Amino acid sequence: MLLEVLALCGYGLWMLLGLSLALGMYSPGRGEALVPLALGCVFVSAGLLAACLRLRAFSEWHGWRIAQTQRPTREALLALATYLPMLGLAGLARGNEAFWATRAVSVVLALGSLGCLITSAYGYRTRRLADQAGVAAQLPISRVLSACYGGGLWLWVCLVFQADLPIDREDAWPWVISLLLLAMLLGLVDGVGWQSLRGSGLGEWRQRPQPGLQWRRFLAAALICAIPCLSLLLVSVIPAGRWLAPFAAAAYIVGKSLELWLYDFALRRFALSHP
Repeated sequence: MLLEVLALCGYGLWMLLGLSLALGMYSPGRGEALVPLALGCVFVSAGLLAACLRLRAFSEWHGWRIAQTQRPTREALLALATYLPMLGLAGLARGNEAFWATRAVSVVLALGSLGCLITSAYGYRTRRLADQAGVAAQLPISRVLSACYGGGLWLWVCLVFQADLPIDREDAWPWVISLLLLAMLLGLVDGVGWQSLRGSGLGEWRQRPQPGLQWRRFLAAALICAIPCLSLLLVSVIPAGRWLAPFAAAAYIVGKSLELWLYDFALRRFALSHP
C-alpha cells in the first residue's frame, strides 16, 4: 500500500501544481515548478518501477500485470499518458507562467491527474468487489481528497524550503487552512466508507469487537490527520518550525499506508463473505 499512497501524493502534487499554475497562483520561477514536478514523478513512478522489476509483492500497476501480459489496461494507459503533460510543463516552465501554452498544459496535467485518480479508484473497487462495488461508493471521492491532502502537504514542503516562504506571514495561512479543511473532509469521507462496510454485512464486526483493528485505525487517523494538522499549526510557532512540514508529509504517508491496508483487508473479507 505504500506505493499506492506515494502515487496518490504524486498525482495530488501534479494536480495542485497544474491548477495553481493555470490560475496564476503559484510562485513564478523555473525551479519552483520543476522540483514539485520531479518529486511527483518519483512518487508516481515508484509503482511502475516495482512492477517492471517484477517484484512479487508489487506485480500490478493500475491493473496491468507487466510480467504476465504486454497489453496495458485502459487505466494504465491513462496513467502513462499523464507523463506527457508533465514533461511538457517541465519544458515550458520558464519563470513566466502568464504564457498561454504553460497554462494550457497545466490544465491538461491537472485534469489528467484527476482522471487517473478516479479511474484507478473505480478499477481497484471493481477488482476487489466485482458486482458488489456499490459498497465502496465513496472510494473515488476518498482517493481524490487523499491525493489533494497528501499532495498539498508535499507542495507545502516545496514552498517552505525551495521558495523560502516566510512561515509567519499572513499569506502562508491560506495554505494551512486549506490543508486543515481537506483533513477534516477526508476524515468524514473515510468514516463514511468504514460505516458502509459495517452496514453492508461485514458480520464479524457486528458480532464481536475487533480491538486490534480499532487501535490500528486510531493510529492511522492520528498519523493522517492529528500529527500533520498539529505540525502545520506549530510551523510558525516554534524555532526551525519549517522542519515540521516534511515530518507532517511523511507521517501522512505512513498513516495512509496503514489505513489503506486495513481497508483493503476489510474489502477482501467482505468479498469472501459475499460471493
